[in-house]
Amino acid sequence: MGCATARVLPPPPTDGGPVTTGTLLGGKVLYRQFPTGNRTGLEPVLMAAFVPARPGQVVLEAGCGAGAGLLCLANRVPHLTGIGLEHDPATGRLAAHNFQINARDGLRARAATLPALPDDPLLSGPGTRRIDHAFANPPWHGHDSTPSPHRQRDLAHRLPDGALREWTRVLAAQLRHHGTLTLALPAALLATGISAMEAARLGGIRIFPFWPRTGQAARIVLVQGRANTRAGSEMLPGLILHETDGRFTPAARAVLEDGAALRA
Repeated sequence: MGCATARVLPPPPTDGGPVTTGTLLGGKVLYRQFPTGNRTGLEPVLMAAFVPARPGQVVLEAGCGAGAGLLCLANRVPHLTGIGLEHDPATGRLAAHNFQINARDGLRARAATLPALPDDPLLSGPGTRRIDHAFANPPWHGHDSTPSPHRQRDLAHRLPDGALREWTRVLAAQLRHHGTLTLALPAALLATGISAMEAARLGGIRIFPFWPRTGQAARIVLVQGRANTRAGSEMLPGLILHETDGRFTPAARAVLEDGAALRA
């Protein structure tokens, strides 16, 4: 019997420093990221599981980092066209590299600092909207909080004053009729996120909380609004992430390892 040949990956971009090579979704996605700075957590994986995309649609992620959210979404939903916007150029180039090594030809990364958008055929003004679903895991900490010594981590973590409302406004303006915007937020920013969506004329707001363990308060929530609807808000049952011994629950493993969708 012959031996299987290990896949040889192209080298990553070198301008951002060394990278580590790992996987997401239980090995379904190859993923490279910087060993220092902002490391990918659960949020982009959980967020991608909640985006109600269908095959062939167009999606947009703001603050895409090294591309985890788009890669997880593309693993679940085939034939997507997607664009990731990233403020840090080196991180954006690493996202493009991750799209390449996963053969996701429909995904690309562009340098952008919201609320400014890059010149791209997928992004345009009112009347020619092309985005079916947008999503973002915006910076959580206030602009006046202590900065991180790692530039990439600081860019990903500190929220400029008023930025959440501006991110929401700009992303909502790209949505097609009944398109959705999904935000991953700390529970402390839930009211701010809802207010920002309502100001951007998004309705049908759905809130999906994540409980660390049974009986513990939610720390992370997903907030999803829909364009051109006046439907009211809905608090969904959410998901318990961990058993009492620290292991992921079966429902959480289905999302984090098997790539399952989060069902309302």
